[in-house]
Amino acid sequence: MTEHIDKKLMSQLLQVGASLSSEKDIDQLLENILQSAMNITHADGGSVYRLTEENTLRFEILHTKSKGAHLGGKSAIPANLPPISLFKEDGSPELSRVVCCAVHKDQTINIADAYDSTEFDFSGTRKFDSANQYRSQSFLTIPMKNHESEIIGVMQLINASDPDTGKIIPFSETNQEIVEALASQAAVALTNRLLMNRLEELFESFISLINHAIDDKSPYTSGHCNRVPELTLMLADAVNRCKAGPLAEFNMTEADRKELKIAGLLHDCGKITTPVHVVDKSTKLEKIFDRIALVKTRAAQVLQNFDLEAAKGNLSAEQATERKAQLVEDYAFIERCNVGGEFMKDADIERVKNIAALYQWRDLEGNVVPFLNEEEIKNLTIRAGTLNDEERQIINHHIDLTISMLEQLPWPKHLKNVTEYAGGHHEKMDGKGYPKGLTREQMSVPARCMGIADIFEALTAHDRPYKKGKTLSESLEILGKMKLGAHVDPDLFDVFIWERVYEEYAHKFLDPKQVDDVDVTKIPGYNPPPENYQQVKGLNS
Repeated sequence: MTEHIDKKLMSQLLQVGASLSSEKDIDQLLENILQSAMNITHADGGSVYRLTEENTLRFEILHTKSKGAHLGGKSAIPANLPPISLFKEDGSPELSRVVCCAVHKDQTINIADAYDSTEFDFSGTRKFDSANQYRSQSFLTIPMKNHESEIIGVMQLINASDPDTGKIIPFSETNQEIVEALASQAAVALTNRLLMNRLEELFESFISLINHAIDDKSPYTSGHCNRVPELTLMLADAVNRCKAGPLAEFNMTEADRKELKIAGLLHDCGKITTPVHVVDKSTKLEKIFDRIALVKTRAAQVLQNFDLEAAKGNLSAEQATERKAQLVEDYAFIERCNVGGEFMKDADIERVKNIAALYQWRDLEGNVVPFLNEEEIKNLTIRAGTLNDEERQIINHHIDLTISMLEQLPWPKHLKNVTEYAGGHHEKMDGKGYPKGLTREQMSVPARCMGIADIFEALTAHDRPYKKGKTLSESLEILGKMKLGAHVDPDLFDVFIWERVYEEYAHKFLDPKQVDDVDVTKIPGYNPPPENYQQVKGLNS
């Protein structure tokens, strides 16, 4: 019989050890600690306290089997009980309370019957017993010490019972030794888990620090860095929910979500080195400042020249007036070109070049020079957007730097895909993206999710200095054309529409003026969901 009990106990202890070493959830870990100790000692009740930085013992779990009481831990009822101070008001150690005494004296306290104890104050226990028709008799209070012999908490068990008769008995020396060993192992496991959590918090804080630096440098980039991870997770969650269609087998765990979130937060970390005047270039002539002001000054000088020429008799008054009117009109055209809001036609480009040669002005050295120099012409004739080819290369370089930065980090196994996810958001499904020219088949689903998120955020962003945010319907039309052009993943685009991810994102991030009515059937590349889609969706909801 004894051999059978020993084997059973040994098996139980091995299971407890495995549970404590593998559990990642702090609340569940505390539950495992307490439940294991209660089961081994056949205790009716138990509590776990955590030592706080304020020198108090905070209730984490309180459990009484016979009363069906379960507070804190994984229960639905929080343990909102006042913390117990380890010190009196005069600063002296609180030794009258058994849990405090166990901490101060760093020893296990085993009490056969609390009602016979004169060393400790059990008045609160007696009040509880009286109000709940209970008798708290045997107590076992164990300080929980980690691998550095630091006390991090206290475990207290109440009312051990005889497994055969059910009678309340004192905690035996054997059980005390077992629970002390268990408490020590549990404290080490808890400390390790807390340390891992803090390291993860530190790492995420470091990521926030990078984004804060980018934010301080460019608030527009920071908004993008914060929104892309959220939209990426919205789409990935939608694919995880969608159990119909080509991506029905995709599955994402909570650990996978965390990995993807970190990748999203870091996807533009390389922009920390990108010059601000390129990142925030709001007009074609902007560098450190918008050089349209220089052009305006020249225009004013040319206007004065017309008046001077008229005064000299070189121009008639009518000719001077006509030329001044033409210059005002031409300058207004240059101003419109500088904004970069619309695609430039060949005729517009030719007009810029003609204007550049049509007027002349005199610089500080007295040289007569064209109205626009070659560098200004090059920028003003940018067909779309505000960046010239060299500046676009500078912007594109951020992804190379992002990958280079991330590849140098010693990623743990559960974050090994961060670089691939973060580095692939500018790739295209046809292999014509950058920096690696990857095709759809060479990219993971999460990386492809980030690609769509990056584009949709950019289309709808209303905090960019160089453009207005497009409406929901305009953005979806462009995204649909990008699906047809093999720029974004077609299957992910379908889920984006089927699961209305765009609506979820719009309600959270877009200006209400941007959120217009969307007829999904008119979106280019729209693909109706499978016939069984709603049925499958219902089963998985």
